[in-house]
Amino acid sequence: MIPAGGVGTRLWPLSRASAPKFLHDLTGSGSTLIRATYDRLVPLAGQRIMVVTGRAHRRAVLNQLNEIQDENLVLEPEPRDSAAAIGLAAAILYRRNPEIIMGSFAADQVIGPVEVFQEAVREAIHTAATGKIVTIGIHPTHPSTGFGYIQTGLPLDVPGAPSARAVGQFVEKPDADTARQYLASGFLWNAGMFVAPVSLMLKHLEANEPALHAGLMRIAEAWDTDRREEVMAQVWPDLPKTAIDYAVAEPAAAAGDVAVIPGVFNWDDVGDFAAIGRLNKASEETGVIVLGDKARVYSDNASGVVYGDIPRVVALIGIDDVIVVDTADALLVTTKEHAQQVKTTVEMLKRDGETDVL
Repeated sequence: MIPAGGVGTRLWPLSRASAPKFLHDLTGSGSTLIRATYDRLVPLAGQRIMVVTGRAHRRAVLNQLNEIQDENLVLEPEPRDSAAAIGLAAAILYRRNPEIIMGSFAADQVIGPVEVFQEAVREAIHTAATGKIVTIGIHPTHPSTGFGYIQTGLPLDVPGAPSARAVGQFVEKPDADTARQYLASGFLWNAGMFVAPVSLMLKHLEANEPALHAGLMRIAEAWDTDRREEVMAQVWPDLPKTAIDYAVAEPAAAAGDVAVIPGVFNWDDVGDFAAIGRLNKASEETGVIVLGDKARVYSDNASGVVYGDIPRVVALIGIDDVIVVDTADALLVTTKEHAQQVKTTVEMLKRDGETDVL
């Protein structure tokens, strides 16, 4: 299943509530993030792929993934965080077949080589079949304070999964000094990828979030009937909001039910415009990374990222690592160093009632 939620506020004004980042091509590949996610899962699951997204994104998602069947497109009336999204998928699939092993892979990540990722997922499936919730941890490339971390334990003897290890613990986003310690100690980034028997996911969800579990099971019971919309409207607005890490992964790890497959592929969650700078090559003509079909860029001794969706000339002169995002109703100018602070700007705009540009 592909959870396709979140606005991606650090990518404003490119990413908005009405057009979040997973609907955009942020790598210049010609494929949006959600399309690329779907395509790398097809060799593993065929057409057995479910998408959970906001009701407001139904048309856009179907335009990009017209293969998705109605029963496998789960539309949230409003966001209730990742435990509700992933838990509902697990509950629906459990009702269809309680023996299903489910993988959850976010719609907004850039991964390669695809074949290496797919082999890690196959190892995760073999490990999940032994009765484990399996996460795929990413080898850190730097001491990031923006990700949670996974402490790995002893190797597991799982046929077909030679790299499977026990999970010692999940740890929250650290400060800079702690992140450096984690990097030196062999911790992995928590990328939010899970492969598990749906029955085991639901067992831990029930133990830790009984009200959320009960509500999701009510919706799942009605999902493949003509009462789907009625029950969803009754139950969804009152579901507790919490992350899957808190509701399932962390307590399951404490109970010894979580394993990890170290991922040796390249991974990026495209969290801000600095990430777009890492993932794209600069134009040989301008020395600047240019995105957007309508962008017109003039550059003289400059570097950075420019996105434009209106046919206006953006001229950069004698400036390095700049970020310019030029849209019809909002203009962002910052630097790669300050890319994370875009989220704060969005929060201030929301506080001030400037919601028409969000």
